[in-house]
Amino acid sequence: MRLNRFNPNTIRVGQGGSGGRFPGGGGGKIGCGTIIIAIIAALVFGGDPGQYIGALENTRQSAPQPAGPSGQSAEEICTQNAYALESCNALSSLDETWAPIFQQAGIEFSQPKLWFYQGGTRSGCGSASSAMGPFYCPADSGIYIDTSFYDQMAQRMGAGGDFARYYVMAHEYGHHIQYLTGLASQVRSAQQQDPRASNQLQVRMELQADCYAGVWASLNRNLIEPGDLEEGMTAASAIGDDTLQRSAGQRVNPEAFTHGTSAQRMQWLRTGLRTGNSDACDTFADLQR
Repeated sequence: MRLNRFNPNTIRVGQGGSGGRFPGGGGGKIGCGTIIIAIIAALVFGGDPGQYIGALENTRQSAPQPAGPSGQSAEEICTQNAYALESCNALSSLDETWAPIFQQAGIEFSQPKLWFYQGGTRSGCGSASSAMGPFYCPADSGIYIDTSFYDQMAQRMGAGGDFARYYVMAHEYGHHIQYLTGLASQVRSAQQQDPRASNQLQVRMELQADCYAGVWASLNRNLIEPGDLEEGMTAASAIGDDTLQRSAGQRVNPEAFTHGTSAQRMQWLRTGLRTGNSDACDTFADLQR
């Protein structure tokens, strides 16, 4: 996908801390093979935003910012490696694509901030490690990513290519859209009222973020290159809950789903790509009947 180069004067980026150990890391008796399986299972884009949304009300005004080198410019942060450059280019494109949509809808828009880190960091939602995969924190409107994730995605999941990586960014940005529209807080409230429906609601959140990723790509269709859509579908298939469970040697358990099956993720990414319309991304429609 031939994205334009980012404008360092318009995007919001930061450099988080590196390394570090986190509470609970290493206390269990887990072998290396199990660790790899666990990491792969965790490489579902965005982790589980439900665990972060609950922190929103109490941390929005006082969210801690990641510690990192001071005085770095957006240009320096975004050009530290090829993956960072791609991520910043995607962030710039996502900002430029979604801002007018919000303006037309009469909804206030604000940009998320992209934080790069290595190994571990602190977000407004607490400590995080790279094993979680990329994630969005509503408490500080931050998208957090350790770019080494992209190598893991390609090598362990067979989901390589620039469009697969852009899909990751666009999916996390989709969670920011849900936060801005108020959908995220509504879902969190519904989960608290009916814990039994928590996983089902979370799945619908993730599928909607997939659809939003497709909408972004559709509205920038003139920049799509041959093979891009196939890369996106491969990535969506690779991170379906059923596929991850089978890869881990487990039986498929729909009650444990948090992101949807491979078929569902492909379906909703395809819906966004086909329509280019965020209104088509209502993954909650049948609940309203």
